Parts: sequence; C-alpha cells; structure tokens
Amino acid sequence: MEADLRQAPSHLLERWKACVERPEWIIIDEVQKVPALLDVVHYAIEKEQVKFALTGSSARKLRRGASNLLAGRAFVFSMHPLTQYELGKDFSLETHLQWGSLPKVMTLSSADRNRFLRTYTLTYLKEEIQTEQLVRKIDAFHRFLPVAAQCSGEILNYAKIAREANVDVKSVERYFEILSDTLIGFRLDAFHRSVRKRQMLKPKFYLFDLGVTRALRGIADISVRVGSSEFGRLFEQWVILECFRYNDYLERNFQFSYLRTKDDVEIDLIVERPGKIPLLIVIKSTDRVMAPDLQGLKTISKDFGPCERFLFCREPVARMSDEVMIMSWDEGLKHIFALPFNPMGGIS
Repeated sequence: MEADLRQAPSHLLERWKACVERPEWIIIDEVQKVPALLDVVHYAIEKEQVKFALTGSSARKLRRGASNLLAGRAFVFSMHPLTQYELGKDFSLETHLQWGSLPKVMTLSSADRNRFLRTYTLTYLKEEIQTEQLVRKIDAFHRFLPVAAQCSGEILNYAKIAREANVDVKSVERYFEILSDTLIGFRLDAFHRSVRKRQMLKPKFYLFDLGVTRALRGIADISVRVGSSEFGRLFEQWVILECFRYNDYLERNFQFSYLRTKDDVEIDLIVERPGKIPLLIVIKSTDRVMAPDLQGLKTISKDFGPCERFLFCREPVARMSDEVMIMSWDEGLKHIFALPFNPMGGIS
C-alpha cells in the first residue's frame, strides 16, 4: 500500500469513499514516509469531516518534504517509553536503570532484552536514519552514536565529541539535531533569565531511553550495582526522563533547565511552572542524605530569588532540612506534577 499511496496519495480518500460503511477514523503509521498524504488528510478533515490518527518518528522528514503540517487542524502528542506509573506493580528501579522501559523490553527475558536492544540500535537508530537519507556519511554517524550515548546527560561539548568520534564539529551539531527531530533525544537548556542568552549557553542532551543508551555503549547486559557511580548517573537521568514524559502526557507546559555555576555547583533540574515560583531540584541516588548533599542547593538558592527547593533521592520518608524538602524521587514527581495515580497500582 505504501508504494501505491506514494504514487497516488488521493487513493487514500478514494478507498475510504468506497467502503460500504465509511469508518469514522483513519489510522496512518509512519506518515513521514509519504509526506504528500498530509494534503489528502487536510482535505478530508475540512471537506469530509474524517478523523485521523497519524503517527511518525521524524519531524525533519516532514519539514524537508515541504509537506502540509496541518497547523491548527491537528493536536500533537508525544509517546514515550513506559513510565513508572504505567507499569505500576511491575516497576523495578534497578531493572529499568539497566534495561530502560521500551514496551517490548518489558515482555522479554534478560537475554532477549539484550538481543532486542542491540537489534533496535542497529536496525532503527542506524538503518532507519540511513533509509530516510537523513545523513550522507553513515559511517561517521555510526561512530558518533556510541559517543553520544556516553555523553547522555552531560553538557554538550561538540569539539570533544567530534574528536572522539573522528567527525567534524558541524556534523556533530547536525547529528544531535537529527536525534532531536527523530525523537531519539532531547535538549535540556542551561538556565538563564534571558531566553535569548539561555539559547546561547551549552545544553545537556538526553537520549530517550536508558536501555537504548546502554545498548549503544555496549553495556546493556552488565548489571547496574546500587551505590556505583553508574547507578547514580542513570538514576539522575531516569528522574529527568520521567519529568519530560509526565510534562508531555499531562500537558503541564512546564519549562525545564539546569544550572551550573563557575564553581561547578549544580542544580540538576529547574522547573518553571506557569504562574508559580520555580522549583530547584537536586537528584541524589543515595538512600541517606547527609548535610553536604544540601550545600550546593542552599548556596545557589540564596541568590536565585523566590523558589522551592527539593532533593530527590531514595529515602523512603519525606523530611524538611534547612528549607529543603528531601523526599523519594517517585513521591517528588507525584507532588510536582499532581499525578492522578497510585504509585503501585497505575491510574487511580
């Protein structure tokens, strides 16, 4: 059918009209493969009152195809890997730090999870990019991906990544744009009160799933030990990934950023909420927060202005220390997003 619609996009509506009982909805998967279909969709919405569910994984392909992006005629939603609250009682922090939370991964044994993630990174992240002709030098892109995975959650240093991947700097910048446009990752901008200056500062970049990140690094089958530096790094990334997912799903319209001072004091996540004071969040994987863990947050917040201060960790019971709310990461997210969920049982 794809080949037919590529040659004659109008056949889509003609097939719908030929149905004895015309369906109310038409579902099209990977619509970016035939951008011209969107002109037909536009017409069908306006003239025939047909409803469409369109999925796709490359905004870049649609834009470059000079396609009709249905401005004002379609709602846009993002789909992410599974969240803790979707998984309910099946959620395990250690498991998800190691394997991520792609739906297919959840159904497989450990050995098959590793095989699936290796295959996913090979066939989707590499061959799909090549098939869509998003990069000219596919070998350079192959070298870039493991380095990008190694840097996931860190401040982007394009020159360093270019050296390690043996790719020129301009290509590295373009590759990160491709990862964003194909929904494989997203930027976390550095905080500045000026939007213009914020855009000029170096962002962090996060791949969309921890299992995919570890597979690209070649370590998906290596267990993540609680208390290790790897555990701490993945824990921070997991919390931030969950924030982006809930923000999309619940349509909160929160703005996220991070802040690092010249003295390397860092706020892992700043949450700006419409009509409310910002939240400053430090993320620690420890199950026992000590006074030094709070120092950076207290130091920065003195000059920040009105704000709420949080430290997300693995302590089971919330407590307040020096005006910093210390609480478990999952309860913290539930509090910030006013999640309408029961943590152990899914949607209430």
